[in-house]
Amino acid sequence: MKRPLLVVVLCLTGAFLLSSCTMAPRRDPVSRPWAVLGAFHQEVALLQGMLTEAKRQEIEGIEFITGRIGDTPVVLAWTGVGKVNAAMTTTLLLEHFRPTRVIFIGIAGGVDPNLEPGDIVIAKQTAYHDMGTLSAGGIDYGGVKSRMTGEPNPVFFPADPGLLEAAQRAAQKTAFDLVKQQTGQRRVKVVAGTVVTGDVFVASKKKGVELAQELGASAVEMEGAAVAQLCYQRGVGCLVLRSISDKADQSAIMDKQLFYAMAAKNSASLVVKIIQAVTRGPNVE
Repeated sequence: MKRPLLVVVLCLTGAFLLSSCTMAPRRDPVSRPWAVLGAFHQEVALLQGMLTEAKRQEIEGIEFITGRIGDTPVVLAWTGVGKVNAAMTTTLLLEHFRPTRVIFIGIAGGVDPNLEPGDIVIAKQTAYHDMGTLSAGGIDYGGVKSRMTGEPNPVFFPADPGLLEAAQRAAQKTAFDLVKQQTGQRRVKVVAGTVVTGDVFVASKKKGVELAQELGASAVEMEGAAVAQLCYQRGVGCLVLRSISDKADQSAIMDKQLFYAMAAKNSASLVVKIIQAVTRGPNVE
């Protein structure tokens, strides 16, 4: 009578060990972190300096830094430039850290003529400007099917509503650095708009006008929609924040270098306020 009992115990033990080896580690929802990504190291370096209990971890050659901002667990990483680099880093992030929310920060070219270097776009939606069917008449924009569900992705990936609302609220209480210009200093303008992504650095006024007209774009960059797509498919709340470093025209490369440091600092300041707005409630100062 003991032999069958022993077999059952061994089988159950073996099944448990097999599932433990094959399943990705799960985290208690209470301890799951927020994640903040940036295309360049400098874009997350300021936040890294704000972390307490900071620890570095390397996964597949990509460095992730974990720690806390206040009482909130946070994981940071820089993705590198372009959609593939962003998607690779985001995949590793989602699999290994299982964050509750993902914020992507960085610089972008402003294609809305009302935006100037130093201003900030909170993306209410993101889209690819180089995905679809290209014909003589231009691009017919369309999303590919999700490899996970077989359902078509939308052209525009919506921001997480809670994060979007928190970001707009936090922006009103964030002490941004003033923008220095030839005529003096001015305050940072923060708008909710559309951010578009493609694997080219846009330094063409003609292209910028086209993106604004065809996709309603406020800003153009090279990573945001890739991060948003992965989060959309995995059901993880996502928000893209972009500080305008240039106007995506012939002077874009020079302007980018001029405004980069200020844009990075203002993005970091806003992220901290967003985290506080969500975790502490609407009355946070």
